[in-house]
Amino acid sequence: VELVESGGGVVQAGGSLKLTCRINGWTFDDRAANWYRQIPGKDRQFVAFIRSTGDYAYYDESVKGRFTISKNEANTEMYLQMNNLKPEDTAVYLCNWVEEWGKGTLVTVSP
Repeated sequence: VELVESGGGVVQAGGSLKLTCRINGWTFDDRAANWYRQIPGKDRQFVAFIRSTGDYAYYDESVKGRFTISKNEANTEMYLQMNNLKPEDTAVYLCNWVEEWGKGTLVTVSP
C-alpha cells in the first residue's frame, strides 16, 4: 500500500488549497482515514478524520469550519479542502490510513 499526497503550495492568508491523497494498492473503503500535519521540530498534529463509509467526519478545533475532508466514489482518493487559510496552518500535511503514512505535501501560508 502506498499513500501519495499532492496539492500543497504557497498561498496568501485567506486563500484556499485542496490537498489530495491517492492510495495505491488498496482502497479507502476498508478503514477510516485521517489527515495530519507537522511543523518541523514539533509533534504531528491531528487535522481531520473520515469514516470508511464516508458519512462521518470530525476535525481538530483549530480547523473546524474552514477545512473539509472527503473521498471520491471509487475510494481511491481522499481530499482536504482548506479555506480561509492562516499562517499558523503552515505545515507538511500527511495522509494516514491504518498504519500507512504518505510522505506529505508542504503548505505555506504567507501573512
